[in-house]
Amino acid sequence: MSAKAFLDTNILVYAHTDVDIIKQSLAQNLIRESRSFISTQVLQELASTLFRKFHQPWKNIEMVLMNAADNSVLDTNTNTTIKSACQVAQDYKISFYDSLILSSALECECSILYTEDLTDGQIIKNLKIINPFVDSPK
Repeated sequence: MSAKAFLDTNILVYAHTDVDIIKQSLAQNLIRESRSFISTQVLQELASTLFRKFHQPWKNIEMVLMNAADNSVLDTNTNTTIKSACQVAQDYKISFYDSLILSSALECECSILYTEDLTDGQIIKNLKIINPFVDSPK
């Protein structure tokens, strides 16, 4: 069985848009091949990005959100998640929103966080941050 992997919003944005075909393919393969986890925050950010930046219709956004929720374990942010995120933000000098993603991934006991927003290779507690696009051609 593959490692538990948490997917940040940017992975899902690439998977569901054609802004970068190479990253789209890599993101879709990651989703297909990993035991993936996402949070309610990821779905909120995904909806917002698809609407504001890509001007997608709400019917399409709804389909993407349902697909994402069906293909990953969905973690709901709680008071505990928020409290943990505040501590992570303080300890690691990371933005609150990124800390909330990290806290959700840690709650889900994931060993990997796929994102392009944090430092590739960094380890926070037992969670390794991997930017899956680092070696992708430009």
